[in-house]
Amino acid sequence: MMSRRWTRQIGLLALWGSAMLTGCNAERMPDLDRIFESYQGNVPGVAVMLIDNGRVALDTAFGLADIANAIPVTRTTNFRLASVTKQFTAMCILMLQERGQLDFSTTLDKIFPEFPVYGRKINIRHLLQHTSGMIAYEALMPDTATVQVHDSDVLRMVMQQDTTYFEPGSDYRYSNSGYAVLAMVVERLSGKPFARFLHDEIFKHLGMTNTLAFEKGISRVPNRAFGYSVDGDSIRFTDQSPTSAVLGDGGVYSSTADLYRWDQALYGQRLVSAELLQQAFTPAMQNYGFGWRIDRYQGRLRVHHTGGTRGFRNVIQRFPEDGLTVIILSNRNDPDVAPLADKLIDWFLERKSGRSQSGNP
Repeated sequence: MMSRRWTRQIGLLALWGSAMLTGCNAERMPDLDRIFESYQGNVPGVAVMLIDNGRVALDTAFGLADIANAIPVTRTTNFRLASVTKQFTAMCILMLQERGQLDFSTTLDKIFPEFPVYGRKINIRHLLQHTSGMIAYEALMPDTATVQVHDSDVLRMVMQQDTTYFEPGSDYRYSNSGYAVLAMVVERLSGKPFARFLHDEIFKHLGMTNTLAFEKGISRVPNRAFGYSVDGDSIRFTDQSPTSAVLGDGGVYSSTADLYRWDQALYGQRLVSAELLQQAFTPAMQNYGFGWRIDRYQGRLRVHHTGGTRGFRNVIQRFPEDGLTVIILSNRNDPDVAPLADKLIDWFLERKSGRSQSGNP
């Protein structure tokens, strides 16, 4: 296959004024080429967006979404978000809390009366913050498993257990099981399938028209990026695994274009009150909130999450005090994209600071 670099969509929409457009393009090309060198050509690709106070400062893409059909990645390409999904699952819970349908202290036995006795000690906050100690469903699946499991299967598997890794609330252990169970909490209390609740209450409301929780045989992913594993010159199609159909912990597909809408909605009260939303951004054990990690980078408050699964690597980093966000979505197993986000933030802040000091707009 002949190698060529796909046309990039560099969007400098109102950044430093339209008069700076040509100069910024000429200056930034070598830097971007170096940062995203691994994604150039006929290889699995990447979509990148940088948002500065509501303006799209950078909107670019490299590589292919579908190698077999030579379809390039664009801003509307939908990637499987993997664990970036958890922030949407957490938002569903916040919405139910605001409607009075649950409380963060509500225990699992109150929602699922059939839950084993240990469910009396696990509450919603524990699940959101990965402090439930719930047994990992991946460890409960046989090594030979080939049939995909769903959130309802995860609930069934953990209900067959009679213990946890530790006393709920006493320690932290990242838990996909917890977020799959949260998806089932949403179903039980709302009376809607989890994917439908996401669509009706979040995606449709925010105009995220191409974002969805993918259910094989029920829904179709438009503009879909397929997942690949890259090892040197070898590229293997590795789009799905036995855990890919679990929605609550990682089943949402979205694009940088749609995630722009999500990012901007988090600055307002379009879904829940500011007071309630702030709880999602309040760190607990291991600096984890509700579907978000919270720390500081370059002295700035950072709210972020990564997502990695077979064939996909993603990251969203938000700096809410600066109105700055970087989103990187890729359809390959490697490299990790979080360090690339750091490099992009460093690169952007350096150039923005340089222009500010020189007196340019």
